[in-house]
Amino acid sequence: MADTVPARLAPYGVTVKAGRKYFWCACGLSQRQPFCDGSHSGTGIAPLQWEATASEEVWFCGCKRTAGAPICDGSHERA
Repeated sequence: MADTVPARLAPYGVTVKAGRKYFWCACGLSQRQPFCDGSHSGTGIAPLQWEATASEEVWFCGCKRTAGAPICDGSHERA
C-alpha cells in the first residue's frame, strides 16, 4: 500500500447538502480535492464515503493525516 500525499496543509471548507454522499480523497492525488477523481487507482488506498447529516459548511482534511477522517482535526498544524 502506498503512503498518502498531503494535498495541502490546510482543510477545505465545503458547503454540503444533507443526505448527500461525498467521496473524500484519502490518497492526496486527486485533482478535485478534497474529493476523489479516481487517481488512487493502483495505490491500494481507497476514498472514504461520507454522508452529510445537515446542510452546512464542513472542513475536509487536506493533509490526509486526520484521525477523524474525512473531517479536519488540526493535524496539519502538527505536520
